[in-house]
Amino acid sequence: MTVRRRQLLRVLLLALPALLLAAFVTGWYLLAGSRARLDGVRPAASLAAAVSITRDALGTVTIEGKNRADISYALGYVHAQERFFAMDLMRRLSAGELSALVGPAALKVDLDHRRHRLRAIAAAAYAHLPPAERHQLDRYRDGVNAGLADLRVRPWEYLLLGSRPQPWRAEDSMLVIAAMYLDLNGDARNERELRMAQMRAVLPGPLVDFLLAPDPDWEAPLRGRLSRSPVLPAADVFDLRRLAPATGSSTALAAALVPALDAPRPGSNNFAVAGTLTGSGAALLANDMHLGLRVPNIWFRTRLRYPDPTAPGGRRDVNGVSLPGTPAIIVGSNGQIAWGFTNSYGDWQDWVRVRRDPADASRYRVPDGWAAIETHDEHIQVKGRPDTILKIEDTRWGPIMGTDTDGTPLALAWIGGRPHGYNLDLMQLEHAPDVAAALDLAPHLGMPPQNLLVADSRGEIGWTLAGNSVPLRAGIDPLLPSDWSRPGSGWQGWAAPASYPRIENPADGRLWTANNRTVDGDALSLLGNGGHDLGARAQQIRDDLHARPSFTPGDLLDIQLDDRAVFLSRWQRLLQDTLADSTDPSLQPLRRLTAAWRGRAAVDGVDYQLVRAFRRQVSAAVLAPFVARVKQRYADFGWPGENSAEAAVWTLLQQQPAQLLDPAYPDWHSLLIDAAKQVTDELGQQPGGLAARRWGKHNRTGIRHPLSAALPSWLARFIDMPDQPISGDNNMPHVAAPGFGASEHLDVAPGHEAEGILNMPGGQSDHPLSPYFGAGHADWLQGRPTPLLPGATRHTLVLQPASR
Repeated sequence: MTVRRRQLLRVLLLALPALLLAAFVTGWYLLAGSRARLDGVRPAASLAAAVSITRDALGTVTIEGKNRADISYALGYVHAQERFFAMDLMRRLSAGELSALVGPAALKVDLDHRRHRLRAIAAAAYAHLPPAERHQLDRYRDGVNAGLADLRVRPWEYLLLGSRPQPWRAEDSMLVIAAMYLDLNGDARNERELRMAQMRAVLPGPLVDFLLAPDPDWEAPLRGRLSRSPVLPAADVFDLRRLAPATGSSTALAAALVPALDAPRPGSNNFAVAGTLTGSGAALLANDMHLGLRVPNIWFRTRLRYPDPTAPGGRRDVNGVSLPGTPAIIVGSNGQIAWGFTNSYGDWQDWVRVRRDPADASRYRVPDGWAAIETHDEHIQVKGRPDTILKIEDTRWGPIMGTDTDGTPLALAWIGGRPHGYNLDLMQLEHAPDVAAALDLAPHLGMPPQNLLVADSRGEIGWTLAGNSVPLRAGIDPLLPSDWSRPGSGWQGWAAPASYPRIENPADGRLWTANNRTVDGDALSLLGNGGHDLGARAQQIRDDLHARPSFTPGDLLDIQLDDRAVFLSRWQRLLQDTLADSTDPSLQPLRRLTAAWRGRAAVDGVDYQLVRAFRRQVSAAVLAPFVARVKQRYADFGWPGENSAEAAVWTLLQQQPAQLLDPAYPDWHSLLIDAAKQVTDELGQQPGGLAARRWGKHNRTGIRHPLSAALPSWLARFIDMPDQPISGDNNMPHVAAPGFGASEHLDVAPGHEAEGILNMPGGQSDHPLSPYFGAGHADWLQGRPTPLLPGATRHTLVLQPASR
């Protein structure tokens, strides 16, 4: 090496620490510059009066102003400062515009969602809002853009992506509501009804009715009778033993079915008890909304205070959670009422058979003749690539998105694709004085249809359906694709508020919903069945409520955290009975480890993990031969989502009809033994064997930032929540799965908010340097109650109008 090269190397080695330090300082400066402003005075020329924004140790934001429009501005400012990237993802998700920000990885999602042209729907919905609601959205929009501009550096996610955030538009708040429609309505693909149609095209009707029957053993409706027990089809209707073997291995099909049978889905619990069952005389409400969990959490801890002559003392004080992207409090308490939601799982989508004109494929049959199919070329921007062009064919009922079992094109009629279903009437709940007034508002709310539960300070409780888009159907089977070209068929407008089912002040002083069927008869026909939950969760909540004579907010939290495995108890007994006479030494550990049944989905629960795995293996094996039959004709067939097969499987196991047993097994006991062996083979081969299969090893929090998957693991951990074991599961009140679970726990008696509880995962801020990144997350994980009302003020920011 020459002297010159040695000198150059020495200079580089000496300069390297300085270069690394400079890079670190620059990175830190940029990252720190995107933190929200917590203190000081900031100008806001468009405000009518000053607005104060205070934060406590958890980051709960209290916004105090002279009017609701200024409050909306300030809430938008705070949302943008703390959560703009998450807001941006929600509007882009529903509009089908994610690829422009993150690249080709999001293209499939964009293609699925762009078919609905929800940006055009959002713009139309905004244009049709009453002037007062448009004004609130305009003020919120102005606050969002002011908050974004007031960051010293753009949000850190955009630095990482090498892009710049686009300004917020007033109609973008409608897109955030659209994102909730997509999440709560199965991504608006209606695959469940397509799969059911495929089943009916292949299998006898009585067999399909049996396989898809609800389970009266687990139902817990608020009103009405239980369903009939499933009826086995007669032996001459369908006999697997007389049919040629289906193509493909039933064992392989069973393995594919296992993860699909109990997949988590958006839902929630809410329940209420009347004032006669509380010490204060005010009714109590509990609400936990089960959603996909991420960093930051979807909700934002919020308190709003402003003058209101209709409020006690002339000042409105609203506590709960807001949804960044909108100016509304989603669930909470206004001092007079407390309200909460669960997804209704009514039937909000229908497939329409599109009869094209044989002489002109651009036309289709409608009740009054022929109509032209509208075509739209949607340009989907893809970062780093040319635009992808999506050609959409649209009908008066909705976009053409599939084909029927005979090849006929299908258009999807979906309430989320109608501007009618969007408004800000939810904000009126802030002013509702009692249960009756809140239930009167419910049929007017422009939101995905939900079970609304309300409790008031006078001790009353009530339930109804919230959402203004309950379609009136005529002349069709709502669970199968149908022809709407006949006059008087299809959707014939929207249900009138007076027709909505409603329950006020039940005699026992208790109400509950958990995505289960809530009513029967004409009310059920009106709402439809979009895949109601099995009901085990609702039943356990109902029984928990009846096990106590009185309640406090902490008692309601205990019910929300109930991880008792009531649903699996009969499966534990079945497993023990199955193995009772087995001499197979490989099955003895499974028998021994599940003999002492603790009956909880606890993190250290080996017994729970093994019994759960046994149920899934048995269910998959029982259903596999029927799935195989349908897949022979429709290769894309899978079990209809959001449709439990518990009733059919358990009835088959109890009655053991030979004609419905997979011919691969000589008898039903052999199927059960084989399922036990599958559990042993699958779980026993892992390190530590069956004895090490604790539930918490499988069931972990898995709460991650949307961008962490693109980062090295050592860096991703700085923006994710710690991945920790968590108790709970499906079919019990404490719902928990990796990246899924209770997005909040709310327990409150209106007028007694100081005793209220609000737990939330993930924290208020998405910024890893914020004091509120992950604040309160450990309490949520451990089930420790955190207060609904803010604590001592830690930070104060004032938005000050310019002097005139």
